[in-house]
Amino acid sequence: MAREGSSIDKALTVLEAIAEHHRVTDIAAATGVSKSTVHRILQSLVEWGFARTDGNGGYEPGPRILTLAGRVMNRFDPASQAAGALTALHERIGFTTHFAIRSGDEAVYVTKLEGRRPYQMPSRVGMSLRLHCTAIGKAILAQLPADEIRAVCARTGLPARTPTTLTTVEDLLAHLAGVRAQGYAFDDEENLPEILCVGAPVFDHTGRVFGGISVSALKMDMTHEGLERLAPEVVATAREVSIALGAPFSPAGR
Repeated sequence: MAREGSSIDKALTVLEAIAEHHRVTDIAAATGVSKSTVHRILQSLVEWGFARTDGNGGYEPGPRILTLAGRVMNRFDPASQAAGALTALHERIGFTTHFAIRSGDEAVYVTKLEGRRPYQMPSRVGMSLRLHCTAIGKAILAQLPADEIRAVCARTGLPARTPTTLTTVEDLLAHLAGVRAQGYAFDDEENLPEILCVGAPVFDHTGRVFGGISVSALKMDMTHEGLERLAPEVVATAREVSIALGAPFSPAGR
């Protein structure tokens, strides 16, 4: 709802509302702005090309929105948008922090912040990672429909990276149900021996899973209990990153 007396807020609220509502009455009800004000704002939006009449007495988004969106997306860098939240997490925990985005049947690291330890993780920006055996990958898969998960597995297979890798579709689906319920995933030496990770999904402006963030450490520096304690921070940071990417939910929850 727009703040009282703020014409800019009211205009932006109406602009956002026409993505879902078409009639002046419905837009007014959704925004809390009076019908006369909504009508006046819509006339201005039409003049600017941000709205247009639909021929049935209603309004819909105009072509200038698409033009502006295209220009913005050409300059949009997910890693830059995520940088503040990832840096804050890294500074708090001191372990290696990753941000990866989904690319077809795998994910690709776009950010790596090395931990404050006398070793480096065997990962790098631009490196691809499998979805079935990594914390980020499983966090991504858990947000997909079962038929899409099966299709991904059929194309990539489920190779055993370590003795603890899940290598059957049914076992993976059962495991992902738990990941989906708790909101985060563990990599319990499933991708590389002696490395533990916890990851959470990141969503884009459409509400679809876009990628994920993770925190990684060598087993000698991290226990399962320690990962559990870090999980809420990873989830909270993933939500911050999602919001920075325009995901349609608030910081308080999806």
